[in-house]
Amino acid sequence: LGFAPLQSHPLSTRLVARQQQQQVDTTEKDTYQPYQGVQSKEGLPEIFVPQVLPPDLDEELLWVPQTDSVSFRPLCLCVSGGYYVNLLRVKGSGLLSRHRHPGPVHGHVLKGSWRYLEHDWVAQEGSYIFEPPGEIHTLVVPEGVEEMITLFHVTGSLLYCDTEGNVVGADDVFTKLELAKKHYEKVGLGEDYVQQFVR
Repeated sequence: LGFAPLQSHPLSTRLVARQQQQQVDTTEKDTYQPYQGVQSKEGLPEIFVPQVLPPDLDEELLWVPQTDSVSFRPLCLCVSGGYYVNLLRVKGSGLLSRHRHPGPVHGHVLKGSWRYLEHDWVAQEGSYIFEPPGEIHTLVVPEGVEEMITLFHVTGSLLYCDTEGNVVGADDVFTKLELAKKHYEKVGLGEDYVQQFVR
């Protein structure tokens, strides 16, 4: 006996196609659904900064001065983790500091350029830098650079050193926090303005 090949009926083909499309639609719907569970009560809120380098002039108030030419803008001051993330801004060229980090540092250059006297590379706009713990280096902004801005993630302390490596000063998340509180109070934003960056 011979058997004729099975022919798919147009109606059944359309039904299968419709079911497959419904499965795709359901999967996509589930994919773009927010988490429906309960968040941890102990979890800290996120920090969202829409523009770290906005163009309007009022943003100048957010830069915390450290010297006449050096200032920083806090993005995250993590007192619970002992680290900070900030934008470091240097106006003009020259030697910024000689320092050592007991913890790791990550940097991303947003504007201008800088280098360490102890290395032959130059960090330029777009560069990423990882600084391992323990090294002493001397940060210099080269001649011709009008403004340098770098995002730094610093874990632990920044220890300022002399040429022999002796520690002559220090910064950490707590000194950054105090500087920011005083500055924001002085410019009329109130010292509590910095609390949005504290975790």
